[in-house]
Amino acid sequence: MNNLKSRLILLVLTAFLALGGVHAQSSEQKKLEAQKERLQDEIRQINSLLSQQRKERKSVLEELEDLNQKIRVRRELIKVTNQQANLLNRRINANQKEIKTLRSQLAELKKDYAAMIRKSYKSKSQQSRLMFLLSSENFQQAFKRMKYMQQYAAYRKEQGQEIVATTEKLKALNDGLVVQRREKQKLIDENKQVQAQLEKELGSQRSLVDAIKQKESTYAAQIRKKQKESDEIDRQIDKLIKEAIARSNRENTKKGATASSTSFALTAEARLVGQDFRQNKGKLPWPVEKGVVKMRYGTQPHPVVTSVKIKSNGVRIATEKGSRARSVFNGKVLAVTGYKGGNKAVLIQHGNYISVYNNLSKVFVKEGDVVNTKEQIGEVFTNNVTNETLLKFMIYENNKIDNPSDWIYRM
Repeated sequence: MNNLKSRLILLVLTAFLALGGVHAQSSEQKKLEAQKERLQDEIRQINSLLSQQRKERKSVLEELEDLNQKIRVRRELIKVTNQQANLLNRRINANQKEIKTLRSQLAELKKDYAAMIRKSYKSKSQQSRLMFLLSSENFQQAFKRMKYMQQYAAYRKEQGQEIVATTEKLKALNDGLVVQRREKQKLIDENKQVQAQLEKELGSQRSLVDAIKQKESTYAAQIRKKQKESDEIDRQIDKLIKEAIARSNRENTKKGATASSTSFALTAEARLVGQDFRQNKGKLPWPVEKGVVKMRYGTQPHPVVTSVKIKSNGVRIATEKGSRARSVFNGKVLAVTGYKGGNKAVLIQHGNYISVYNNLSKVFVKEGDVVNTKEQIGEVFTNNVTNETLLKFMIYENNKIDNPSDWIYRM
């Protein structure tokens, strides 16, 4: 009897630990699946946005930039799919181990049950059980014998139920193994397809790199020229922000706010907007509905001619032709400007933060307008030569530039 209870406790503990492990693995699997879906979506967007633009493109540099981006995402997708396959493999191994343990337990249970049935058969007659009770020396002994017979009957029932439960669990685990092996094979097949596509892209990459190496000095000069133009535009935006801060401070100091040359003098209402903006760090919507980041924030080697360093004060987002830029948060239009060497830009103030939407062909707002989150503020410019539609997006805290990828959801 005690042996049965021990086995039942062991079975329950094993099931509990297995459930815990399955829950942890299920959570990890969901996380990997979500990551995989995001990467697949990014590949779809790269194919849709960048391949469309390449139809009229003449620049080998830009073509290689897009190809490098696609290769990066495909490699990440292969890595995630491998992690999924490895996770499934661990689950399969754990289930196989559990099946082996359960089969051993089931064999032992059936052996014990068979022995008990044989013993019960030998003394199965009602008369034998009655004589067993009547041969008691006193009432207390008769009572104990009756309790023993009841417990014995209950024990037989429990053993039978345990055999049924263990058999059902074995069946469920075996069925689960079939599904898991099928899922693993599907992941392996998916990876083979992605790997084949990656190999084709790597071949194209090598050809483009060889072509660029022959004229590397010419391309390097072109990149440096573009960087100078970009730096000049960034300086103009910096100057515009400093002027906007000074202008805002002149107005707000009349309302009792404290002035500073480098930060906004905020009213109580504007301070709350800034706090709300900061609390949404990492959760803000993208400044375009569909987009792929082509250049990230900071100083970095050029993605193609790596001997040249480039600096980006924000992120450059490739999007569809005719796409509309939209405000990432509630705020007030601080400035609308067009400047030498560039298109139009809109600056939106969110308390002591500013979001900048640069390279717009059309603007739908004016200085002083109050805008809401995701409200359209302008149309992104499309370059007629490269066919690229690029939004240059920046975030400032007062007059200091910050990394937009830290603020925008899953950038």
